[in-house]
Amino acid sequence: MIGPGQLTVRAGWLAGALQEISVHLERPPAARLFIGQTPGVVVKTVPYLYALCGEAQRAVAARALAVAAGEPARAADDRPLWIECLHEHLWRLLLDWPAAIGEAPEREVFAAWRNQRHGDRLIQETRYLIDNVLQPMSEKCLAALVDRDTPAAAVPRLDPAGWLAAWRTGVLPTPVRPLSLAAAYRARLAEVATAFAALLAEHPYPLAAAGGDGWGVAQAPTARGVLTHGVRLVDGRVADYRVWAPTDAYFADAAALSSLLADVACPTRDMAAYRLTQAVLALDPCVPHVVELQDA
Repeated sequence: MIGPGQLTVRAGWLAGALQEISVHLERPPAARLFIGQTPGVVVKTVPYLYALCGEAQRAVAARALAVAAGEPARAADDRPLWIECLHEHLWRLLLDWPAAIGEAPEREVFAAWRNQRHGDRLIQETRYLIDNVLQPMSEKCLAALVDRDTPAAAVPRLDPAGWLAAWRTGVLPTPVRPLSLAAAYRARLAEVATAFAALLAEHPYPLAAAGGDGWGVAQAPTARGVLTHGVRLVDGRVADYRVWAPTDAYFADAAALSSLLADVACPTRDMAAYRLTQAVLALDPCVPHVVELQDA
């Protein structure tokens, strides 16, 4: 398996503020392995190359390839997709966000839910987790995220036709960014509620695709944002393939991080380290990362 890559975030701290924020994202060119392959091989390989959100990766790849080939898309298996989405959200909300504000992570209760998430008691256990564990923890987290009072971020819109047009012109679109740390956190809470309600109602998982004549783009929401796969087929084989994950967009440069941290007071070095870590978590990279804070 190809490694996931590495993200390095650096910033300086001076006069109560974070300055000179920079990012360096290394991503292995895994999609190049698909060049020359048939669609069937790609669909089988995708989850092994992209371990995080593997269900979504496979579903989006299959939909993009079907559109490019002009074939009817197979129906997605919705339940595993919703469970995967919930799993990623709850991991961040019960393990990573508590640690980012100095609270003890809810490791045992999350591990218990994770171990039985594909069982018969998923609905009951998830409802208990949300009402009795996540709710009180979220109150603590939101109380600590007092950077800016902004509403939750808008739900990212799926626009495969727009992405395909941008890809063919060589300028990929910029995703919607959270307006603040608190907004990013509230958006994640809202997405947990949406995913749980969808499981209860057995709603289909959102998938959208556009293309034809050998071109195909498909998108789906994930816990980190909109996942996009783009493919071009020539004579039934892959001639070009693009995977555009939220990490690729948010960490292409330091703009998203800088926007989150603009005007955020950091009176102490420890607070600066907390805020920088929280901002990275708000954008939720899908690769291992290190955060380096230096005195400017």
